[in-house]
Amino acid sequence: MFDILEADIVVFQETKIQRKDLVDDMVLVPGWDCYWSLPKHKKGYSGVVIYTRESVCAPIRAEEGITGTLCPPGSTVSFSEGPEDQQIGGYPSHSQLEASLVDATTLDSEGRCVVLEFPAFVLFGVYSPANRDETRDDFRLGFLDLLDARIRNLVAMGKRVVLTGDLNISRETLDTANAEASMRKNGYTAEDYMSTPARRLFNQLLVGGTVLGERDQGREEPILWDACRGFHPKRKGMFTCWEQKVNARPGNYGSRIDYVLGSLEMRTWFSDSNIQEGLMGSDHCPVYAVIKDQIDINGETVHTLDMINPPGMFLGGLRQREYSTKDMLPMSGKLIPEFDGRRNIKDMFTRKPALAKSQSTTTPLEGTEGRQDPGVEHGVDLNIEQIPSADPRTAAPANGQTTTKDAVPPVAGKKRSSVATVTNRPLKRSKSGASAQAAPVNGKGQQSLKGFFIKPAAAAQVDTAFPSPTRNVDVQRDDGFTPVLGSAIEFCPSYTGSPSQKSDRKPSDSTSPTSPLATHGPGSARTPSALASPSKQGTDSEESDKVHDPIQSKESWGKLFTKPAAPRCEGHEEPCKTMLTKKSGMNCG
Repeated sequence: MFDILEADIVVFQETKIQRKDLVDDMVLVPGWDCYWSLPKHKKGYSGVVIYTRESVCAPIRAEEGITGTLCPPGSTVSFSEGPEDQQIGGYPSHSQLEASLVDATTLDSEGRCVVLEFPAFVLFGVYSPANRDETRDDFRLGFLDLLDARIRNLVAMGKRVVLTGDLNISRETLDTANAEASMRKNGYTAEDYMSTPARRLFNQLLVGGTVLGERDQGREEPILWDACRGFHPKRKGMFTCWEQKVNARPGNYGSRIDYVLGSLEMRTWFSDSNIQEGLMGSDHCPVYAVIKDQIDINGETVHTLDMINPPGMFLGGLRQREYSTKDMLPMSGKLIPEFDGRRNIKDMFTRKPALAKSQSTTTPLEGTEGRQDPGVEHGVDLNIEQIPSADPRTAAPANGQTTTKDAVPPVAGKKRSSVATVTNRPLKRSKSGASAQAAPVNGKGQQSLKGFFIKPAAAAQVDTAFPSPTRNVDVQRDDGFTPVLGSAIEFCPSYTGSPSQKSDRKPSDSTSPTSPLATHGPGSARTPSALASPSKQGTDSEESDKVHDPIQSKESWGKLFTKPAAPRCEGHEEPCKTMLTKKSGMNCG
Protein backbone atom coordinates (compact mmCIF):
# COMPACT_ATOMS: atom_id res chain seq x y z
CA MET A 1 0.00 0.00 0.00
CA PHE A 2 2.72 2.50 0.98
CA ASP A 3 4.69 1.74 -2.20
CA ILE A 4 1.60 2.57 -4.26
CA LEU A 5 0.87 5.82 -2.43
CA GLU A 6 4.53 6.94 -2.53
CA ALA A 7 3.88 9.15 0.48
CA ASP A 8 5.84 10.11 3.57
CA ILE A 9 2.85 10.90 5.79
CA VAL A 10 -0.28 8.77 5.38
CA VAL A 11 -3.56 9.41 7.22
CA PHE A 12 -6.26 6.74 7.43
CA GLN A 13 -9.81 7.16 8.71
CA GLU A 14 -12.60 4.78 9.70
CA THR A 15 -10.29 1.92 10.57
CA LYS A 16 -13.20 0.20 12.37
CA ILE A 17 -11.04 -1.88 14.69
CA GLN A 18 -10.32 -2.15 18.39
CA ARG A 19 -6.98 -2.39 20.10
CA LYS A 20 -7.30 -6.17 20.44
CA ASP A 21 -7.62 -6.38 16.63
CA LEU A 22 -4.23 -4.76 15.96
CA VAL A 23 -1.72 -7.10 14.31
CA ASP A 24 1.91 -6.88 13.29
CA ASP A 25 1.13 -5.80 9.74
CA MET A 26 -0.68 -2.73 11.08
CA VAL A 27 1.78 -1.64 13.77
CA LEU A 28 5.23 -3.09 13.08
CA VAL A 29 5.62 -1.75 9.56
CA PRO A 30 9.37 -1.60 8.80
CA GLY A 31 10.54 1.97 8.30
CA TRP A 32 7.28 3.50 9.54
CA ASP A 33 5.92 4.75 12.84
CA CYS A 34 2.20 4.97 13.58
CA TYR A 35 -0.14 6.86 15.91
CA TRP A 36 -3.61 5.47 16.66
CA SER A 37 -6.89 6.78 17.98
CA LEU A 38 -9.36 3.96 18.54
CA PRO A 39 -12.91 4.00 19.91
CA LYS A 40 -13.06 3.45 23.65
CA HIS A 41 -16.49 1.81 23.79
CA LYS A 42 -18.12 1.07 20.43
CA LYS A 43 -16.82 -1.95 18.51
CA GLY A 44 -15.93 -1.73 14.82
CA TYR A 45 -16.57 1.99 14.75
CA SER A 46 -14.59 5.00 13.44
CA GLY A 47 -10.84 5.06 14.23
CA VAL A 48 -7.94 7.14 12.87
CA VAL A 49 -4.25 6.37 12.37
CA ILE A 50 -1.34 8.39 10.98
CA TYR A 51 1.79 6.72 9.57
CA THR A 52 5.07 8.62 9.23
CA ARG A 53 8.11 7.45 7.26
CA GLU A 54 10.99 7.37 9.74
CA SER A 55 13.65 8.12 7.11
CA VAL A 56 11.95 11.39 6.11
CA CYS A 57 9.95 12.84 9.01
CA ALA A 58 9.36 12.43 12.72
CA PRO A 59 6.91 14.42 14.89
CA ILE A 60 8.01 16.09 18.09
CA ARG A 61 4.64 15.72 19.88
CA ALA A 62 1.57 13.53 19.45
CA GLU A 63 -1.91 13.60 20.98
CA GLU A 64 -5.26 11.87 20.67
CA GLY A 65 -8.53 13.77 20.50
CA ILE A 66 -9.47 17.41 19.94
CA THR A 67 -10.00 18.80 23.42
CA GLY A 68 -6.91 17.45 25.24
CA THR A 69 -9.02 15.76 27.91
CA LEU A 70 -7.65 12.27 27.19
CA CYS A 71 -4.47 11.00 28.83
CA PRO A 72 -1.25 9.83 27.18
CA PRO A 73 -0.50 6.08 27.36
CA GLY A 74 0.69 5.09 30.82
CA SER A 75 -0.31 8.38 32.42
CA THR A 76 -3.22 9.69 34.47
CA VAL A 77 -2.60 13.33 33.56
CA SER A 78 -4.47 14.66 30.52
CA PHE A 79 -2.70 16.17 27.52
CA SER A 80 -3.96 19.66 28.39
CA GLU A 81 -2.70 19.43 31.99
CA GLY A 82 0.71 17.91 31.29
CA PRO A 83 4.05 19.76 31.26
CA GLU A 84 4.02 22.75 28.94
CA ASP A 85 6.99 21.49 26.93
CA GLN A 86 4.95 18.38 26.09
CA GLN A 87 1.75 20.19 25.11
CA ILE A 88 0.77 20.95 21.52
CA GLY A 89 -1.45 23.73 22.85
CA GLY A 90 -4.52 25.51 21.52
CA TYR A 91 -6.92 23.53 23.69
CA PRO A 92 -10.50 24.84 23.82
CA SER A 93 -11.02 27.26 26.66
CA HIS A 94 -13.47 26.70 29.51
CA SER A 95 -16.05 28.96 27.85
CA GLN A 96 -15.67 27.15 24.51
CA LEU A 97 -16.17 23.78 26.21
CA GLU A 98 -19.26 25.01 28.01
CA ALA A 99 -20.76 26.26 24.73
CA SER A 100 -20.40 22.80 23.20
CA LEU A 101 -23.51 20.64 22.99
CA VAL A 102 -21.62 17.47 24.00
CA ASP A 103 -19.20 16.65 26.79
CA ALA A 104 -15.54 16.88 25.72
CA THR A 105 -14.62 13.41 26.97
CA THR A 106 -17.52 11.89 25.04
CA LEU A 107 -16.40 13.63 21.85
CA ASP A 108 -12.87 12.26 22.11
CA SER A 109 -13.89 8.73 23.14
CA GLU A 110 -14.94 7.66 19.62
CA GLY A 111 -11.42 7.66 18.13
CA ARG A 112 -11.91 10.47 15.63
CA CYS A 113 -8.75 12.58 15.80
CA VAL A 114 -4.96 12.23 15.98
CA VAL A 115 -2.81 15.37 16.30
CA LEU A 116 0.91 15.41 15.44
CA GLU A 117 3.16 18.42 15.81
CA PHE A 118 6.17 18.98 13.57
CA PRO A 119 8.40 22.05 13.83
CA ALA A 120 6.79 23.36 10.63
CA PHE A 121 3.10 22.72 11.38
CA VAL A 122 0.50 20.87 13.44
CA LEU A 123 -1.16 18.02 11.56
CA PHE A 124 -4.75 16.95 12.28
CA GLY A 125 -6.01 13.56 11.07
CA VAL A 126 -9.78 13.73 11.48
CA TYR A 127 -12.81 11.52 10.87
CA SER A 128 -15.84 13.78 11.33
CA PRO A 129 -19.25 12.34 12.23
CA ALA A 130 -21.56 11.81 9.25
CA ASN A 131 -25.02 13.33 8.81
CA ARG A 132 -26.96 10.09 9.14
CA ASP A 133 -30.01 11.13 11.15
CA GLU A 134 -31.17 13.81 13.54
CA THR A 135 -30.15 11.84 16.64
CA ARG A 136 -26.47 12.62 15.97
CA ASP A 137 -26.83 16.27 14.96
CA ASP A 138 -25.75 17.59 18.36
CA PHE A 139 -22.72 15.33 18.45
CA ARG A 140 -21.72 16.30 14.91
CA LEU A 141 -22.06 20.05 15.48
CA GLY A 142 -20.30 19.81 18.83
CA PHE A 143 -17.38 17.99 17.21
CA LEU A 144 -17.03 20.53 14.38
CA ASP A 145 -17.42 23.47 16.76
CA LEU A 146 -14.58 22.35 19.05
CA LEU A 147 -12.41 21.40 16.05
CA ASP A 148 -12.86 24.92 14.71
CA ALA A 149 -12.00 26.36 18.14
CA ARG A 150 -8.84 24.23 18.50
CA ILE A 151 -7.54 25.17 15.05
CA ARG A 152 -8.21 28.88 15.54
CA ASN A 153 -6.50 28.80 18.94
CA LEU A 154 -3.39 27.23 17.41
CA VAL A 155 -3.28 29.80 14.62
CA ALA A 156 -3.64 32.56 17.23
CA MET A 157 -0.57 31.09 18.98
CA GLY A 158 1.40 31.54 15.74
CA LYS A 159 1.42 27.88 14.72
CA ARG A 160 0.64 26.62 11.22
CA VAL A 161 -2.04 23.94 10.83
CA VAL A 162 -2.70 21.19 8.27
CA LEU A 163 -6.16 19.62 8.52
CA THR A 164 -6.67 16.33 6.68
CA GLY A 165 -9.33 13.67 6.71
CA ASP A 166 -12.89 12.69 6.02
CA LEU A 167 -14.90 15.71 7.17
CA ASN A 168 -18.21 14.40 5.78
CA ILE A 169 -19.10 17.85 4.43
CA SER A 170 -19.36 18.85 0.78
CA ARG A 171 -18.20 22.44 0.53
CA GLU A 172 -20.47 23.71 -2.29
CA THR A 173 -22.84 22.41 -4.96
CA LEU A 174 -19.80 21.96 -7.20
CA ASP A 175 -18.49 19.35 -4.75
CA THR A 176 -21.43 16.94 -4.90
CA ALA A 177 -23.53 15.33 -7.60
CA ASN A 178 -26.43 14.98 -5.19
CA ALA A 179 -26.98 18.67 -4.45
CA GLU A 180 -30.13 19.19 -6.51
CA ALA A 181 -31.69 15.91 -5.41
CA SER A 182 -30.98 16.74 -1.77
CA MET A 183 -32.53 20.19 -2.09
CA ARG A 184 -35.67 18.75 -3.68
CA LYS A 185 -35.96 16.05 -1.03
CA ASN A 186 -35.66 18.47 1.89
CA GLY A 187 -37.43 21.40 0.22
CA TYR A 188 -34.32 23.60 0.42
CA THR A 189 -33.44 26.56 -1.70
CA ALA A 190 -29.84 27.17 -2.76
CA GLU A 191 -29.45 29.62 0.13
CA ASP A 192 -30.84 27.13 2.62
CA TYR A 193 -28.52 24.44 1.30
CA MET A 194 -25.43 26.64 1.77
CA SER A 195 -26.62 27.78 5.20
CA THR A 196 -26.94 24.38 6.85
CA PRO A 197 -25.08 24.58 10.22
CA ALA A 198 -22.22 22.21 9.39
CA ARG A 199 -21.61 23.62 5.90
CA ARG A 200 -21.76 27.22 7.13
CA LEU A 201 -19.27 26.50 9.92
CA PHE A 202 -16.93 24.76 7.48
CA ASN A 203 -17.02 27.56 4.90
CA GLN A 204 -16.20 30.16 7.55
CA LEU A 205 -12.98 28.24 8.15
CA LEU A 206 -11.89 28.35 4.48
CA VAL A 207 -10.57 31.07 2.23
CA GLY A 208 -13.14 31.66 -0.51
CA GLY A 209 -15.84 29.77 1.36
CA THR A 210 -19.40 30.85 0.60
CA VAL A 211 -20.91 32.42 3.72
CA LEU A 212 -24.34 34.03 3.45
CA GLY A 213 -25.00 36.92 5.81
CA GLU A 214 -22.70 38.06 8.59
CA ARG A 215 -20.04 35.74 9.94
CA ASP A 216 -20.36 34.22 13.38
CA GLN A 217 -18.62 35.78 16.34
CA GLY A 218 -15.06 34.49 16.66
CA ARG A 219 -15.04 33.34 13.03
CA GLU A 220 -14.61 36.67 11.33
CA GLU A 221 -11.52 35.62 9.38
CA PRO A 222 -10.85 32.47 7.29
CA ILE A 223 -7.66 30.67 8.33
CA LEU A 224 -7.33 27.58 6.08
CA TRP A 225 -6.75 27.06 2.35
CA ASP A 226 -8.28 24.17 0.37
CA ALA A 227 -5.22 22.76 -1.41
CA CYS A 228 -7.02 20.46 -3.87
CA ARG A 229 -9.56 23.08 -4.94
CA GLY A 230 -6.81 25.68 -5.04
CA PHE A 231 -5.02 23.75 -7.80
CA HIS A 232 -8.29 22.88 -9.59
CA PRO A 233 -10.68 25.81 -8.94
CA LYS A 234 -13.26 25.03 -11.66
CA ARG A 235 -12.95 21.27 -11.98
CA LYS A 236 -16.24 19.38 -11.92
CA GLY A 237 -16.72 15.81 -10.82
CA MET A 238 -13.71 15.92 -8.47
CA PHE A 239 -15.34 13.54 -6.03
CA THR A 240 -13.71 11.44 -3.31
CA CYS A 241 -16.61 9.31 -2.03
CA TRP A 242 -19.28 7.21 -3.76
CA GLU A 243 -22.27 5.27 -2.49
CA GLN A 244 -21.45 1.57 -2.73
CA LYS A 245 -25.01 0.30 -2.31
CA VAL A 246 -26.02 1.70 -5.69
CA ASN A 247 -22.58 1.19 -7.35
CA ALA A 248 -22.27 4.93 -7.95
CA ARG A 249 -18.52 4.99 -8.58
CA PRO A 250 -18.46 3.89 -12.25
CA GLY A 251 -20.81 6.77 -13.12
CA ASN A 252 -18.90 9.18 -10.83
CA TYR A 253 -22.01 10.06 -8.88
CA GLY A 254 -20.41 11.08 -5.60
CA SER A 255 -19.23 13.89 -3.34
CA ARG A 256 -15.99 15.57 -2.29
CA ILE A 257 -15.85 15.21 1.47
CA ASP A 258 -12.11 14.39 1.98
CA TYR A 259 -9.71 17.33 2.21
CA VAL A 260 -6.16 18.53 2.69
CA LEU A 261 -6.34 22.03 4.17
CA GLY A 262 -3.40 24.23 5.18
CA SER A 263 -2.77 27.55 6.86
CA LEU A 264 -2.80 30.62 4.62
CA GLU A 265 0.95 31.17 4.80
CA MET A 266 1.50 27.59 3.59
CA ARG A 267 -0.13 28.17 0.18
CA THR A 268 3.28 28.67 -1.45
CA TRP A 269 4.62 25.48 0.15
CA PHE A 270 2.49 23.13 -1.96
CA SER A 271 3.59 22.10 -5.44
CA ASP A 272 0.60 19.88 -6.26
CA SER A 273 -2.62 18.49 -4.83
CA ASN A 274 -5.16 16.16 -6.38
CA ILE A 275 -7.32 13.09 -5.90
CA GLN A 276 -6.42 9.52 -6.88
CA GLU A 277 -9.78 8.27 -8.08
CA GLY A 278 -8.15 5.31 -9.84
CA LEU A 279 -7.09 3.63 -6.58
CA MET A 280 -9.78 1.14 -5.61
CA GLY A 281 -10.43 -0.79 -2.44
CA SER A 282 -12.77 1.56 -0.59
CA ASP A 283 -15.81 3.77 -1.07
CA HIS A 284 -13.35 6.68 -0.77
CA CYS A 285 -10.31 7.53 -2.87
CA PRO A 286 -7.05 9.06 -1.59
CA VAL A 287 -6.42 12.80 -1.62
CA TYR A 288 -2.82 13.99 -1.62
CA ALA A 289 -0.78 17.17 -1.39
CA VAL A 290 2.94 17.57 -2.15
CA ILE A 291 5.14 20.01 -0.25
CA LYS A 292 8.19 21.47 -1.97
CA ASP A 293 11.71 20.56 -0.90
CA GLN A 294 12.44 24.21 -0.12
CA ILE A 295 9.89 26.28 1.81
CA ASP A 296 9.78 29.92 2.89
CA ILE A 297 9.42 30.61 6.62
CA ASN A 298 9.41 34.21 7.82
CA GLY A 299 11.22 35.35 4.68
CA GLU A 300 13.93 32.68 4.98
CA THR A 301 14.28 29.68 2.66
CA VAL A 302 14.57 26.47 4.65
CA HIS A 303 14.81 22.85 3.59
CA THR A 304 11.60 20.97 4.34
CA LEU A 305 13.41 18.06 6.02
CA ASP A 306 14.82 20.47 8.59
CA MET A 307 11.28 21.48 9.58
CA ILE A 308 9.52 18.10 9.72
CA ASN A 309 12.01 16.42 12.05
CA PRO A 310 13.23 17.02 15.59
CA PRO A 311 15.89 19.75 15.84
CA GLY A 312 19.35 18.50 14.92
CA MET A 313 18.25 15.47 12.92
CA PHE A 314 18.61 17.28 9.56
CA LEU A 315 20.61 20.34 8.62
CA GLY A 316 20.27 21.84 5.15
CA GLY A 317 18.46 18.70 4.04
CA LEU A 318 21.37 16.45 5.11
CA ARG A 319 20.88 13.89 7.84
CA GLN A 320 22.99 14.51 10.93
CA ARG A 321 21.81 11.53 12.99
CA GLU A 322 19.65 8.47 12.49
CA TYR A 323 16.12 7.95 13.76
CA SER A 324 16.20 5.80 16.89
CA THR A 325 13.90 4.50 19.60
CA LYS A 326 14.73 7.60 21.64
CA ASP A 327 12.77 9.63 19.09
CA MET A 328 9.58 7.60 19.65
CA LEU A 329 6.73 9.42 21.35
CA PRO A 330 4.47 7.86 24.01
CA MET A 331 1.65 7.76 21.44
CA SER A 332 3.70 5.60 19.07
CA GLY A 333 2.00 2.34 18.14
CA LYS A 334 5.32 0.54 18.50
CA LEU A 335 5.24 1.27 22.23
CA ILE A 336 1.89 -0.46 22.75
CA PRO A 337 2.68 -3.21 25.30
CA GLU A 338 1.69 -5.98 22.88
CA PHE A 339 4.22 -4.73 20.30
CA ASP A 340 6.90 -3.04 22.39
CA GLY A 341 10.34 -4.51 21.75
CA ARG A 342 9.12 -6.68 18.88
CA ARG A 343 9.37 -6.55 15.12
CA ASN A 344 7.26 -7.83 12.25
CA ILE A 345 7.79 -11.57 11.73
CA LYS A 346 7.83 -11.04 7.95
CA ASP A 347 10.87 -8.79 8.36
CA MET A 348 12.85 -11.78 9.63
CA PHE A 349 12.51 -13.46 6.22
CA THR A 350 13.10 -10.35 4.09
CA ARG A 351 16.31 -9.09 5.66
CA LYS A 352 18.92 -7.83 3.27
CA PRO A 353 22.55 -8.90 3.84
CA ALA A 354 24.42 -6.48 6.03
CA LEU A 355 26.98 -4.26 4.33
CA ALA A 356 30.58 -4.17 5.36
CA LYS A 357 31.50 -1.32 7.66
CA SER A 358 33.22 0.53 4.83
CA GLN A 359 30.09 0.23 2.66
CA SER A 360 27.43 0.87 5.29
CA THR A 361 25.21 3.91 4.74
CA THR A 362 23.55 3.74 8.14
CA THR A 363 26.54 5.01 10.10
CA PRO A 364 25.76 8.45 11.61
CA LEU A 365 27.72 11.14 9.87
CA GLU A 366 29.40 14.14 11.43
CA GLY A 367 29.48 17.75 10.39
CA THR A 368 28.67 18.43 6.78
CA GLU A 369 29.48 14.91 5.66
CA GLY A 370 25.90 13.72 6.29
CA ARG A 371 24.15 12.00 3.43
CA GLN A 372 20.98 13.28 1.83
CA ASP A 373 18.03 11.04 2.61
CA PRO A 374 16.57 9.25 -0.43
CA GLY A 375 13.08 10.43 0.50
CA VAL A 376 13.91 14.08 -0.13
CA GLU A 377 13.36 13.85 -3.87
CA HIS A 378 9.78 12.71 -3.37
CA GLY A 379 8.70 15.72 -1.34
CA VAL A 380 6.21 15.17 1.47
CA ASP A 381 2.87 13.62 0.56
CA LEU A 382 -0.16 13.77 2.82
CA ASN A 383 -2.49 10.96 1.76
CA ILE A 384 -5.96 10.02 2.89
CA GLU A 385 -7.23 6.44 2.63
CA GLN A 386 -9.07 4.00 4.83
CA ILE A 387 -8.06 0.47 5.87
CA PRO A 388 -4.29 0.39 6.46
CA SER A 389 -2.00 -2.29 5.05
CA ALA A 390 1.69 -3.07 5.54
CA ASP A 391 4.56 -3.78 3.18
CA PRO A 392 7.76 -4.89 4.86
CA ARG A 393 10.65 -3.57 2.85
CA THR A 394 13.52 -2.66 5.09
CA ALA A 395 16.01 -4.78 6.99
CA ALA A 396 17.51 -4.38 10.42
CA PRO A 397 21.17 -3.38 10.54
CA ALA A 398 23.77 -5.94 11.50
CA ASN A 399 24.90 -6.09 15.11
CA GLY A 400 28.56 -6.22 14.23
CA GLN A 401 31.01 -6.02 11.36
CA THR A 402 33.61 -8.60 10.31
CA THR A 403 36.60 -7.69 8.19
CA THR A 404 37.15 -10.13 5.34
CA LYS A 405 39.78 -10.41 2.64
CA ASP A 406 40.58 -12.68 -0.28
CA ALA A 407 42.57 -15.72 0.81
CA VAL A 408 45.88 -16.29 -0.96
CA PRO A 409 46.35 -19.91 -2.13
CA PRO A 410 49.02 -21.56 0.01
CA VAL A 411 52.17 -22.70 -1.71
CA ALA A 412 52.92 -26.45 -1.61
CA GLY A 413 55.16 -27.40 1.27
CA LYS A 414 54.93 -24.02 3.01
CA LYS A 415 52.79 -22.76 5.81
CA ARG A 416 51.10 -19.37 5.68
CA SER A 417 52.97 -16.67 7.49
CA SER A 418 51.39 -15.61 10.75
CA VAL A 419 52.54 -12.01 10.17
CA ALA A 420 49.92 -11.48 7.46
CA THR A 421 47.13 -12.66 9.72
CA VAL A 422 44.57 -9.97 10.55
CA THR A 423 41.96 -10.38 13.24
CA ASN A 424 39.43 -7.71 14.09
CA ARG A 425 38.58 -9.04 17.56
CA PRO A 426 40.63 -10.95 20.15
CA LEU A 427 40.08 -14.66 20.52
CA LYS A 428 39.09 -16.27 23.80
CA ARG A 429 41.91 -17.51 26.00
CA SER A 430 42.66 -21.12 25.13
CA LYS A 431 42.25 -23.82 27.72
CA SER A 432 45.09 -26.06 28.79
CA GLY A 433 45.40 -29.81 28.31
CA ALA A 434 43.10 -31.98 26.28
CA SER A 435 40.30 -29.42 26.33
CA ALA A 436 42.40 -27.05 24.26
CA GLN A 437 42.95 -29.69 21.59
CA ALA A 438 39.29 -30.61 21.46
CA ALA A 439 38.09 -27.02 21.06
CA PRO A 440 37.22 -25.95 17.51
CA VAL A 441 39.62 -23.65 15.72
CA ASN A 442 37.09 -20.85 15.33
CA GLY A 443 34.99 -19.51 18.18
CA LYS A 444 31.73 -19.34 16.23
CA GLY A 445 30.63 -22.96 16.53
CA GLN A 446 29.73 -25.07 13.51
CA GLN A 447 30.84 -23.33 10.30
CA SER A 448 29.83 -25.92 7.72
CA LEU A 449 27.46 -28.78 7.13
CA LYS A 450 30.35 -31.23 7.28
CA GLY A 451 31.18 -29.96 10.73
CA PHE A 452 27.97 -31.55 11.94
CA PHE A 453 29.48 -35.01 11.41
CA ILE A 454 32.97 -34.20 12.69
CA LYS A 455 34.06 -35.30 16.15
CA PRO A 456 35.31 -32.41 18.29
CA ALA A 457 38.83 -33.90 18.53
CA ALA A 458 39.18 -34.09 14.72
CA ALA A 459 37.68 -30.69 13.92
CA ALA A 460 41.00 -28.88 13.82
CA GLN A 461 42.57 -31.45 11.46
CA VAL A 462 39.73 -31.36 8.96
CA ASP A 463 39.60 -27.57 8.89
CA THR A 464 43.30 -27.33 8.11
CA ALA A 465 43.04 -30.03 5.45
CA PHE A 466 40.26 -28.27 3.58
CA PRO A 467 40.95 -24.56 3.25
CA SER A 468 38.24 -22.36 1.75
CA PRO A 469 39.06 -20.92 -1.69
CA THR A 470 37.72 -17.37 -1.47
CA ARG A 471 36.92 -14.61 1.05
CA ASN A 472 37.67 -16.26 4.36
CA VAL A 473 38.37 -14.97 7.85
CA ASP A 474 41.89 -15.61 9.15
CA VAL A 475 42.22 -16.97 12.69
CA GLN A 476 45.53 -17.32 14.59
CA ARG A 477 46.11 -20.71 16.25
CA ASP A 478 48.20 -21.32 19.30
CA ASP A 479 50.67 -23.53 17.44
CA GLY A 480 51.68 -20.74 15.04
CA PHE A 481 49.88 -22.22 12.03
CA THR A 482 47.24 -20.00 10.44
CA PRO A 483 44.46 -22.10 8.89
CA VAL A 484 42.02 -20.62 6.43
CA LEU A 485 38.52 -21.37 7.68
CA GLY A 486 35.80 -21.84 5.13
CA SER A 487 32.93 -23.97 3.97
CA ALA A 488 34.43 -27.44 3.76
CA ILE A 489 31.37 -28.81 2.00
CA GLU A 490 32.46 -27.05 -1.18
CA PHE A 491 35.23 -29.60 -1.51
CA CYS A 492 33.15 -32.72 -0.92
CA PRO A 493 32.11 -33.24 -4.59
CA SER A 494 35.70 -32.94 -5.78
CA TYR A 495 36.94 -35.93 -3.80
CA THR A 496 35.08 -39.22 -3.84
CA GLY A 497 37.92 -41.73 -4.18
CA SER A 498 40.17 -43.45 -1.69
CA PRO A 499 43.18 -41.79 -0.03
CA SER A 500 45.54 -43.58 -2.37
CA GLN A 501 43.63 -42.38 -5.42
CA LYS A 502 43.85 -38.84 -4.15
CA SER A 503 47.65 -38.95 -3.92
CA ASP A 504 47.93 -40.43 -7.45
CA ARG A 505 46.16 -37.52 -9.17
CA LYS A 506 48.24 -35.31 -11.36
CA PRO A 507 48.57 -31.61 -10.64
CA SER A 508 47.12 -30.77 -14.05
CA ASP A 509 43.87 -32.59 -13.14
CA SER A 510 42.99 -30.08 -10.45
CA THR A 511 43.29 -27.08 -12.71
CA SER A 512 41.37 -28.43 -15.69
CA PRO A 513 38.07 -26.70 -16.57
CA THR A 514 36.12 -29.81 -15.58
CA SER A 515 37.62 -29.99 -12.11
CA PRO A 516 35.28 -28.75 -9.37
CA LEU A 517 38.21 -27.06 -7.68
CA ALA A 518 38.66 -24.78 -10.70
CA THR A 519 35.18 -23.33 -10.47
CA HIS A 520 35.38 -21.50 -7.16
CA GLY A 521 36.20 -18.04 -8.54
CA PRO A 522 39.28 -16.07 -9.48
CA GLY A 523 42.48 -17.03 -7.78
CA SER A 524 40.97 -20.12 -6.19
CA ALA A 525 42.24 -22.92 -8.51
CA ARG A 526 44.20 -25.36 -6.44
CA THR A 527 46.62 -28.19 -7.10
CA PRO A 528 46.30 -31.30 -4.90
CA SER A 529 49.24 -30.05 -2.92
CA ALA A 530 47.21 -27.01 -1.94
CA LEU A 531 44.76 -29.16 -0.03
CA ALA A 532 47.38 -30.50 2.37
CA SER A 533 51.04 -29.90 2.98
CA PRO A 534 53.60 -32.71 2.30
CA SER A 535 53.99 -33.22 6.01
CA LYS A 536 50.33 -34.24 6.16
CA GLN A 537 50.63 -36.80 3.34
CA GLY A 538 51.60 -40.19 4.71
CA THR A 539 50.49 -43.77 4.74
CA ASP A 540 46.97 -45.01 4.21
CA SER A 541 46.55 -45.50 7.94
CA GLU A 542 47.35 -41.87 8.57
CA GLU A 543 44.92 -40.72 5.86
CA SER A 544 42.20 -43.00 7.15
CA ASP A 545 42.17 -41.07 10.42
CA LYS A 546 41.21 -37.92 8.53
CA VAL A 547 38.62 -39.38 6.13
CA HIS A 548 35.22 -40.40 7.52
CA ASP A 549 33.77 -43.83 7.03
CA PRO A 550 31.05 -43.64 4.32
CA ILE A 551 28.86 -46.05 6.25
CA GLN A 552 29.10 -43.92 9.36
CA SER A 553 28.27 -40.80 7.34
CA LYS A 554 25.26 -42.54 5.80
CA GLU A 555 23.99 -43.51 9.24
CA SER A 556 24.45 -39.92 10.43
CA TRP A 557 22.44 -38.60 7.49
CA GLY A 558 19.78 -41.21 8.15
CA LYS A 559 19.43 -40.07 11.74
CA LEU A 560 19.22 -36.45 10.60
CA PHE A 561 16.26 -37.07 8.27
CA THR A 562 14.47 -39.68 10.34
CA LYS A 563 10.92 -38.73 11.27
CA PRO A 564 11.01 -37.62 14.92
CA ALA A 565 9.18 -39.87 17.36
CA ALA A 566 5.96 -38.50 18.80
CA PRO A 567 6.24 -37.45 22.46
CA ARG A 568 4.49 -39.57 25.05
CA CYS A 569 1.49 -38.52 27.05
CA GLU A 570 2.44 -37.57 30.60
CA GLY A 571 -0.60 -39.31 32.08
CA HIS A 572 -0.81 -42.56 30.08
CA GLU A 573 2.77 -42.83 28.77
CA GLU A 574 1.41 -43.48 25.28
CA PRO A 575 2.63 -41.87 22.02
CA CYS A 576 0.72 -38.71 21.15
CA LYS A 577 -1.15 -38.43 17.86
CA THR A 578 0.62 -36.61 15.00
CA MET A 579 -1.50 -34.26 12.90
CA LEU A 580 -0.83 -33.15 9.30
CA THR A 581 -1.72 -29.62 8.13
CA LYS A 582 -3.24 -29.79 4.65
CA LYS A 583 -4.25 -26.13 4.40
CA SER A 584 -2.09 -24.26 1.91
CA GLY A 585 0.41 -21.88 3.41
CA MET A 586 3.74 -21.75 5.18
CA ASN A 587 2.60 -24.35 7.78
CA CYS A 588 1.44 -26.92 5.20
CA GLY A 589 2.73 -30.38 6.09
